[in-house]
Amino acid sequence: MFSFNLNRIESKFFTTFYVTTQYISVLFKLGMKTYWKHNLKYLIILLTIWFIVSFGAGILFVNQLNEIKIGGFKLGFWFAQQGAIYAFVILILVYIKLMNKLDKKYGFHEEDNSKISTK
Repeated sequence: MFSFNLNRIESKFFTTFYVTTQYISVLFKLGMKTYWKHNLKYLIILLTIWFIVSFGAGILFVNQLNEIKIGGFKLGFWFAQQGAIYAFVILILVYIKLMNKLDKKYGFHEEDNSKISTK
C-alpha cells in the first residue's frame, strides 16, 4: 500500500529550515553591520559639528566673534552661553530625523513594529 517515511520528511524539513534560518541570520548580520556603520557615521559628523560650534566658536574664535554684536551682547559671549546649547538641540533634532530615515531603510522603524505586534 502506501508507505510513508516520516523520518525522511522531517529530516528534509529541518535541514531546509536550518539552511533558511542561517541564510536569514547572515543577511540580518550584514544589514546590522551596514546599519551601525551609517549610525556611527552620523554620530561622528554631528559630534564634530557640535565640537566646532561649542569649543571653536565659544573658546577658540571668541575674539573674532566678539567684534560682532547681537542685541548688545558680543557674539562670542552669546555662542559660549547660548549658541552652543541651541546648536546641540538642533543637532539632536537632525539626529532623530536621520535615525528615523535609517530605521525605515533597514526595517527597524517603530511604526513597522507596532503594526506587526497588533496583528
